[in-house]
Amino acid sequence: MELMNKIIIGLLPVIPKFVVGRVASRYIAGKTLAEAINATRNINAAGAMATIDLLGEDTTKRQQAEDAAKVYHQILDAINREKVNANISLKPTHFGLKINYDFCLSLIGEVIQHATEKGNFLRIDMEDHSCTDATLRMYHKFHQDYNNVGVVLQAYLRRTIKDIQQLKEVKANLRLCKGIYREPRTLAYQQRAVIIRNFALLLEELLSSGCYVGIATHCEEVVWHALRIIHQLQLKPDQYEFQMLLGVEPELRKILIDAGHRLRVYVPFGDEWYAYSTRRLKENPQIANYVMRDFFGLSGQAIK
Repeated sequence: MELMNKIIIGLLPVIPKFVVGRVASRYIAGKTLAEAINATRNINAAGAMATIDLLGEDTTKRQQAEDAAKVYHQILDAINREKVNANISLKPTHFGLKINYDFCLSLIGEVIQHATEKGNFLRIDMEDHSCTDATLRMYHKFHQDYNNVGVVLQAYLRRTIKDIQQLKEVKANLRLCKGIYREPRTLAYQQRAVIIRNFALLLEELLSSGCYVGIATHCEEVVWHALRIIHQLQLKPDQYEFQMLLGVEPELRKILIDAGHRLRVYVPFGDEWYAYSTRRLKENPQIANYVMRDFFGLSGQAIK
């Protein structure tokens, strides 16, 4: 299966866009904000919370970043108006981080202020290692003035054990994930077993220090470690949450919800679905077999 996944990934550039669209329909709410709100309603009805994300990254023009910011203001208004249980997350490079740090800081600051006014929460996503220092610097600056902002840590990065020390001191609100970007061995652990062990180590340190952690995983082994730590620390359900991607492991999601755990589903939407989908397939080979299944079965409705 692994060999087949790699072959499919190599063929992605020649796979028809409509086939990728059928695969993407599992993981993306749609192109419009209305579709994202509708997906969020369904998630809420199943007992989960949501985080809504406008797809996009690596903007090269200020106008693109400003346009993304406008949509995020609309998302906050829609969440408030429609009374859905959701917050928002965004990528700094979508807001122009690689154009100018202060420009990006200003745009995100305006969205955080809007979220504050609406009684909502914003999480700053983590991207590849070239953005880590700037993203953490940004988070610490915002955290001085706002209590409704969080950030993300990646368990496969060797540096993360050091990064959490300062975050523990301020009891940061964090999402902890394995990490999906392809990083060199000098910067990131490469073996799955080591990454899982490091995830458990980081999670235990964070939870035991009083940090609220979004445990982002679809791996049952990681879930087991998380449940072990939660049990040993005797944590209450409002001291953490699990987080999963839209369309991935719905059965495990239900198991956790039925057991009384808080769970949040990532709800991405927007015109940039194709770039997101192909990247997700390249960085997560285990998902690639869905391409082959859909190529023959063509189940679901494609995003066009």
